[in-house]
Amino acid sequence: MKKKVLITGSNGVLGKNLIQYLEDHYRNDYELHLLDVAQPEDQTSKHKTNKGDIRSKKDVEKVIKDIDIVVHCASASPSYKESEIFDIIINGTSNLLNCSFEIGNVERFIYISSTSVYGVPEKAPIFENDEVKPYDPYNKGKIEAEKRCLQWRAKGKCITILRPRSFLGPHRLGTFGILYEWASEKRNFPMLGAGKNKYQLLDVEDLCQAICLSMSVDKQNANDLFNIGAKEFTNIKEDYQAVLHEAGYNKKIISIPVFPMIIILSILEKLKLSPFYKRLYKKLNRNYYVSIEKAEKQLGYNPKYSNKDALIRNYHWYLRNQKKYNTAGLSNNAVWNQGVLKYAKYFF
Repeated sequence: MKKKVLITGSNGVLGKNLIQYLEDHYRNDYELHLLDVAQPEDQTSKHKTNKGDIRSKKDVEKVIKDIDIVVHCASASPSYKESEIFDIIINGTSNLLNCSFEIGNVERFIYISSTSVYGVPEKAPIFENDEVKPYDPYNKGKIEAEKRCLQWRAKGKCITILRPRSFLGPHRLGTFGILYEWASEKRNFPMLGAGKNKYQLLDVEDLCQAICLSMSVDKQNANDLFNIGAKEFTNIKEDYQAVLHEAGYNKKIISIPVFPMIIILSILEKLKLSPFYKRLYKKLNRNYYVSIEKAEKQLGYNPKYSNKDALIRNYHWYLRNQKKYNTAGLSNNAVWNQGVLKYAKYFF
């Protein structure tokens, strides 16, 4: 009999990719039930779709009955207001956990957290037992949501917490969309500092692999916390340069002095003239990668794509779909509104 899997945030970037991954690799193993606050899209109509809010007990009660596995992908964007971030991430996760174990009979709960909980990195690699350092509302929310998960694990429930690096793949644009837009327009691309630091990324397909392994391996191995990221990556300048090489216009990554640029970005952020928030641009010129050894050992995680592979794969997806995503925004499924920075590209 197929296991019944509830995927929250099913219309989001991760949700869409996870649905496709399960269809491609586990069609005969799982029955998918989808929950999203947005109206379900046509491509998910073959599954049991539900429009609902994870913060609403009534909405979750309607879908949680008979569910075997919950994959909690729904989240808030770092660009949301602090109160909304806390409400969605903390209260939404708490409600989903309570309904899963008090009303439903969920066997496994998989929570998608973030490596942002480690704050601005001070060393690399980062391990799962390293200190978390709340830095902004988004990672504060993620840390608190993880605590709610641990409370239920202490009661004997099987809960996997995954902390993925920044992932990219189909439907994912955000800051990567800015790189792809500039590359496709035959422009050079600016980068903070020399770009010699190692900055790990993650292909969304590899994240989907980790989720599916968490759904199927022995509970004893799955009931834990795991970093998830690419295994192969070089320095950030070389990895991003791979996109410009793929574009084929002989353009280059241009290094920008760190200190004055951080001051400028900080001012622009306060004036709401830039899409980049402090936690993002303060990490870009540091070594930032996590150890994935634990996931490899306990889950059997075996990432398929390097940083370069993931960036190039996503660039080609962008080229095929850019007309569908020509409206700027602040969510990860749109090219971020570049604000005043859109004028800078004419100098590159």
